[in-house]
Amino acid sequence: MKKAAILLFSFFTVCYCSAQQNDWASVEKVFGKKGTVQGHVFKISYPRTDLTVTVNGFKVAPGFALGSWIGFIDMNKDMHEGKTMQGDQATMMGDLVLLDTEVPAVLKKLVEVGLRITAIHNHLVNETPNVKYVHFSGNGNKAKLAEAIKSVLEVTATPLTASQSTTQTTNVDWSKVESILGPGKHNGMLLQYSFPRKEKLTDGGMEMPPSMGMATGINFQKDGDNAAITGDFVLLADEVNPVIKILIDNGITPTALHNHMLHDNPRLFMMHFWAVDNPEKLAKGLAQALAATNHQPIKK
Repeated sequence: MKKAAILLFSFFTVCYCSAQQNDWASVEKVFGKKGTVQGHVFKISYPRTDLTVTVNGFKVAPGFALGSWIGFIDMNKDMHEGKTMQGDQATMMGDLVLLDTEVPAVLKKLVEVGLRITAIHNHLVNETPNVKYVHFSGNGNKAKLAEAIKSVLEVTATPLTASQSTTQTTNVDWSKVESILGPGKHNGMLLQYSFPRKEKLTDGGMEMPPSMGMATGINFQKDGDNAAITGDFVLLADEVNPVIKILIDNGITPTALHNHMLHDNPRLFMMHFWAVDNPEKLAKGLAQALAATNHQPIKK
């Protein structure tokens, strides 16, 4: 009996996971590549591996600050103000990494396909060539939304198919940084963090999980004995200037302050930053800035 129960549990677990993946099969068919699924969120990324971007001579890795991403929230899962939606419906939002010369065509196409433009801004300063970031959103049938945003990507030089793996396998010792900020995600020469906020965050009445760009992201890229840092603080209005002061006091430059959404509650401000310095020193400054916000505690 016990063995049968275990087999039955395993069967339903496999069926559930398969069903969860199949929920997004139509979207993956449009994009021609696999995405990742976390709860009700499907996410797919398009790093700008075609670009060589430098900041004051520092070469920026695609995964460090040049990753376009598209996220979908399944609206059939009782997530929209407690209401069950009918049909294969989703909310889509994301961030496109573009050369300045690509921006006009992308904006025109977003309008043509009926998607909303929610932000146009920079993340970096003194970069060559100049790069802009365009945020968008839309609601509707999953596959149709995917087709719409793919048609936008097609007016850019963004690589739409997976390139041959060039992942660096060099082991980088991030132990001193992780002793301050906690365990991060190791990705070649990169160390990456995501720090969710404690509040319930919504846009147009729909709850926005951390994976939809609602968590403060911090990236380190090794540079000899030093490291570059960049990322995106997610802040309430009263947190903005205290965090700016802490960053500046620690030799970290805020590079952009803006919004990503139009109907968010509470109102959120996203602040990007940049520095190249000793990794441990930078980590201490970032930890001080995080402590001045209502983010979830750093896990060590």
